[in-house]
Amino acid sequence: MPTYVYETITDDPDQREVFEVVQSMREEPLTVHPETGVPVRRVIQAPMIGGKWSSVGKSSEGASDSKLRDLGFTKYVKTSGGTYEKTVGEGPGRLDPRGEG
Repeated sequence: MPTYVYETITDDPDQREVFEVVQSMREEPLTVHPETGVPVRRVIQAPMIGGKWSSVGKSSEGASDSKLRDLGFTKYVKTSGGTYEKTVGEGPGRLDPRGEG
């Protein structure tokens, strides 16, 4: 599951607390701190995406098809014909970037 970064909303920037929460992508973002009840907002972070050339993709905990499915992602793999075939998830079975078929 993804790890999201949140910060408390306060008038004094020196009093802000930043913390991380592991949540499903299907869950609504937090609006209050889970322990103190102080209002919070999600902080936008650059995603860490595993792939063919990523160290994440080479690890034993890489983005397997079952893990992607469990997290709500859809994965397409390019075929020799130039189309993309779905291997896991929801959506059309095939995508054609040329707009054919």
